[in-house]
Amino acid sequence: MFDGFEKFLVIGIIGVLLLGPQRLPQYAQKLAEFVKAVRRFADTAKDRMRDEMGPEFDEVDWQKLDPRQYDPRRIIRDALLDSGSSAAAVQTAQVTASKVRATAPVVPLAVGEAAPFDAEAT
Repeated sequence: MFDGFEKFLVIGIIGVLLLGPQRLPQYAQKLAEFVKAVRRFADTAKDRMRDEMGPEFDEVDWQKLDPRQYDPRRIIRDALLDSGSSAAAVQTAQVTASKVRATAPVVPLAVGEAAPFDAEAT
């Protein structure tokens, strides 16, 4: 988000000018408390995930799951070139299609006929 230290410096100077020297220590303390609370929240969430997942949590390669490294062109190319999974997908589609049942045909209402209404269902 911020490319360099210069932008932080500009934001700091604007903050000093807007807040003034009297309120600046209070807001700096609030910012520090907020950062500590966010850090505690993240650590608690991490510990909770570790407790729920067990030893599998440490085996996860978090660098591999980083969304910045995904290249959509590579993913599509790999999916198109992967013939083994496409054969499995066709087989799954055929099995699913054979399990589908036909539904009863819908009969349209006559002109002026009231639609069925169930008072207990609404």
